[in-house]
Amino acid sequence: MPSMVSHASSGPLVPDDLVEVGRVTAAHGVRGELKVQAYSPQADALFNAPTWWLKAPDSSLDPGALSRAHENPRALTIRSCRHQGGQFLVVQAEGLADRDAAEALRGQTVWVPRTAFPAAEADEYYWVDLIGCDFYGLSQAGALTLLGRVDQVLDNGAHALLQVVRGQLDTAGQWQAQADAKGRPLQVLVPFVAAHVQHVDIAGRRIESDWPADF
Repeated sequence: MPSMVSHASSGPLVPDDLVEVGRVTAAHGVRGELKVQAYSPQADALFNAPTWWLKAPDSSLDPGALSRAHENPRALTIRSCRHQGGQFLVVQAEGLADRDAAEALRGQTVWVPRTAFPAAEADEYYWVDLIGCDFYGLSQAGALTLLGRVDQVLDNGAHALLQVVRGQLDTAGQWQAQADAKGRPLQVLVPFVAAHVQHVDIAGRRIESDWPADF
């Protein structure tokens, strides 16, 4: 079970492992139902979670980013949830009695605990689990060397791309990102495919690849 870190005065405790999985796009009908766009076509995590958490959009966070405890999301107890074409869901939640109440939530982002996600199949990974992993490539001598840390996962249509921020550990073992002359993080995009990625250790927060260190 995730640890609980905060709560509203009249609401349930907020899990510390919330992940953004969708957004409210509109009210649906006149009975307080919500139309929600899920970021995943399957939306398994949304169907598994009896409580969703809603937040106002935050442009400083990328979709799929882990939440922060102080953001005080609103809890919604889900009464029913069904697919409505593509990646859209129609949802009935407690406390939403009419269209006006549902419409007031338009644009809110939808979050559920990471523990609500079904187990991944062998050699499959949730993008949120890849973010924050140390990324290793090969030096010119063929030795594994730390290249950076996965900052984001993107989709180019054919496969996932790991956005790796270049950096190293300092003498105290603290992560130090590298920046260009203008102070912008140095980044490299690496295809997340078996041809380049040989080993993924989610528990150890480590990804090993044959990506050249001097690329």
